[in-house]
Amino acid sequence: MIDCCCTGRSEKDNEFCAYRENDKVIEHIENTPSASSRTDLLGEGACGGNKILVVDDSPVYRKLVEQSLSAERCALLFAKNGREALDLFAKHQPALVITDWNMPDMEGPELCKRIRHDFPDCYCHLLMLTSNSGKEKIVEGLRAGADDYLTKPFDFGELAARVGVGRRIVELHRQIQEKNRLLEEMALTDALTGLPNRRAIDIWASRQLSAAARHDFSFWAVMADLDFFKKVNDTYGHDAGDTVLKTFAEILTAQTRESDMCARLGGEEFLVMMTHSDKEGAETAIERIRKQFENTKFAFGNHTVTATASFGIAGFRGTKPPDWNALVARADTALYAAKDKGRNRIECELETEI
Repeated sequence: MIDCCCTGRSEKDNEFCAYRENDKVIEHIENTPSASSRTDLLGEGACGGNKILVVDDSPVYRKLVEQSLSAERCALLFAKNGREALDLFAKHQPALVITDWNMPDMEGPELCKRIRHDFPDCYCHLLMLTSNSGKEKIVEGLRAGADDYLTKPFDFGELAARVGVGRRIVELHRQIQEKNRLLEEMALTDALTGLPNRRAIDIWASRQLSAAARHDFSFWAVMADLDFFKKVNDTYGHDAGDTVLKTFAEILTAQTRESDMCARLGGEEFLVMMTHSDKEGAETAIERIRKQFENTKFAFGNHTVTATASFGIAGFRGTKPPDWNALVARADTALYAAKDKGRNRIECELETEI
């Protein structure tokens, strides 16, 4: 048996003595492939859920953690200190961090605080390894941001089990984030056409108006309304009306730039917001939309029909952004002028300078 007398040894060496009572364990650890072989999952196809960052200044404990997780399908990253750990975290955003408490440049609780502070949008599970079994130390670590702790010397199976728990929690968190993203997307999207809705417009427009004033570029609001749309619904049914609406939305998207925004306000009303264009450029773009829609033929049963739309444009350029609703109201006034003049046309207000 290996002599485990720990007189004169460091704290980490004393911790390791508990493992050296078993020759087979230490022989297995010493014959384990190097840590670098556990990074094969970092390549293409790897995701944050596969990555585990191990932080310990002791090569022995890094090897022990690696051996404990040898059966796990994961990519292990290794850091010898807190600074290395933060750099690796920023690059790989691992799902789970296993960190020692005592390190030369940054203690485990401080590393937890830094991760929570520096990466607030990247959730990870923090597991702290410590020989400090006192309750006050455990509380300190948890308050610093750790999710779990395990005292040294640790049992291989228990570490693997706690890592499994952490990975399940991370996966649940990922699912919640994804569902929240989908809910937010649904809240900002018109279900029929897939275009942004009025709520999305209000968010986007306020930012763009401020940017237009700050950087001195033009901003155009274009109101669009399908002519005699109620007649389409009444004559051919609501499915036919939905087809017309979706087709108009597709034309809007195809005929505008990615930097512009097309939205459905509701019913047969749409709104287009354009930037970095003069009056002639805005009118030319809307004329393309008007003409393509006018030339589109719809087949409903034995009938082939066409539809048209009217447009009203209002613009802004200046150093003080106007009230968004007031700009939309001006575009709406121009739209009503187009309706009064026979429909299927474009009316444009003069660009306002403030």
